[in-house]
Amino acid sequence: MNVFAHVEAKIQAALQAMKAAGQLPSDLDVSNIEAETPRDPAHGDLATNAAMVLSKAAKQKPREIADALKIFLEKDDEIARVDVAGPGFINITMTPVFWQGLVNLILQQGPSYGRGTPGQGKVNVEYVSANPTGPMHVGHCRGAVFGDALANLLAFAGFDVTREYYINDAGGQVDVLARSAHLRYREALGETIEIPEGFYPGEYLKPIGQALAKKYGNTFIGKPEAEWLAPIRNEAIAAMLAMIKEDLTALNIRHDIFVSEASLTRGPVNKVKAAIDALRAKGLIYEGRLEKPLGHDDAEWEDREQVLFKSTQFGDDQDRALQKSDGSYTYFAGDIAYHYDKLQRGYGDLINVFGADHIGYISRMLFAVAAFTGGTPDVKNWRVAGGTTDFDIRVVQLVKLFKNGEPFKMSKRAGTFVTLRDVVDEVGRDPVRFMMLYRKELEPLDFDFAKVTEQSKDNAVFYVQYAHARAASVFRNVAEQLPGLDLSAPVLGQAKLSALTDPAELELIRKMALFPKMVAGAASAHEPHRLAFYLYDLASAFHSLWTRGNDLPQLRFIQPNDGDLTVARCALVAATRAVISSGLGVLGVEAPESMR
Repeated sequence: MNVFAHVEAKIQAALQAMKAAGQLPSDLDVSNIEAETPRDPAHGDLATNAAMVLSKAAKQKPREIADALKIFLEKDDEIARVDVAGPGFINITMTPVFWQGLVNLILQQGPSYGRGTPGQGKVNVEYVSANPTGPMHVGHCRGAVFGDALANLLAFAGFDVTREYYINDAGGQVDVLARSAHLRYREALGETIEIPEGFYPGEYLKPIGQALAKKYGNTFIGKPEAEWLAPIRNEAIAAMLAMIKEDLTALNIRHDIFVSEASLTRGPVNKVKAAIDALRAKGLIYEGRLEKPLGHDDAEWEDREQVLFKSTQFGDDQDRALQKSDGSYTYFAGDIAYHYDKLQRGYGDLINVFGADHIGYISRMLFAVAAFTGGTPDVKNWRVAGGTTDFDIRVVQLVKLFKNGEPFKMSKRAGTFVTLRDVVDEVGRDPVRFMMLYRKELEPLDFDFAKVTEQSKDNAVFYVQYAHARAASVFRNVAEQLPGLDLSAPVLGQAKLSALTDPAELELIRKMALFPKMVAGAASAHEPHRLAFYLYDLASAFHSLWTRGNDLPQLRFIQPNDGDLTVARCALVAATRAVISSGLGVLGVEAPESMR
């Protein structure tokens, strides 16, 4: 149950009763009323500004509406008190029985508590999409975790989610990869090599060179590049993708679909041409010349008549080239075709996860998608909405690595950067995933290896996981101390929850009540960090209750002389454990039963 939706329904019912009593206009729309958490918890459990929202349409003062609404709401058995504040804010306090009942509801729903209703729509989340030219680096790590957690969150909220990786395997960088792999191939056959500037120097290419030597022997020695470039490129790309997938698996990240950039122009349908033809049919393609950009060289600029996309029609500062003089397509043309292909697959929402180095590329992608969907590009917020498909680009900022306050040095395997695998091997999967999400994605992140492994409240992942482990330990302790006490699911479901009266117990229940609304809001905003923050707050409430029990024996979960109270408190603990487990599962983090 979403407590907020539940109370909103009560408010709407009260407003309908006011309409029936002639206290509000009969045609007044009361369907968009919302309940929120009060800014000050002392004011109540929930609050609504319904009276202020309806005042203008009802042609009444907010306070008058609020005072009348208060009378109707106070008739509800689940509402203990209604207070009107200021010009018309309404603060609502629910009965203890209402909150106590929520514990049983959470136990009944278990892993389903907080889940959205299936059928919310089809969503494509594209993330990572790193060039297959080397290992995943730490910059990819944050985007990979963010994209994966966002996909999990959307699926939990009821969306049909496709997790996608776009393989950039058609540009000049994969030719450089092939030449670098050929160099390592020659090395594997006994040749002494020097790595030229511009080649990939990392040692990760040595096994590929050895595999090529074993498979092809001397076949490509002394041969012109035209004979070996394509086959070695294909072998190297396949090996790089296998490495990337292995690294992502170590971080508990998976994709449903891998789409090759090269495949867009191969096969029975040239998808780049098809996308350009679709834009042409909309009158958005023409033959023309571009002025040379000021202040820098633009690799896609040519002083000639060429195929151009009318991106200025959507707010761009210049139209964009789609085809080069040699007949090949620009990188932008490939991206247009890729997104057109995704649109053809019938998604209601497209989400791209970009690194901060791609910010300058965002606007033109918005304009291209808007051209296909008929939506309105919002360059400020990196979205297209209002058309056939919504398009949202999420940008993850840089990660700075530290160890005991000192910058973490580069990886020898990669040659020039710290790899994703370095980070996972150093501290483990769970700290990496949680801490990459424990900050809004647009904020720079300082990742200190020492801090993410320390066992303290300052280490968020430890603090949350420890709450789950502590909750599990309660049941082990009951089994040891009260071996005859039955804590099976049916017994917990019949617990006498009226025994849960301590303010800290009720506060913990209120925190759990926030979970469904938080999931829905985080999914709608495409912000999985909200869940990480929520779990920390929930863990804090549980740890606080635990601490009160240490100080006050009568508040401990286990009461040897009162089986009913012990069962009731264990029901509360079981509900807490269930919510933390669900939340950590969405983030892709383990919910441990015990911790050292």
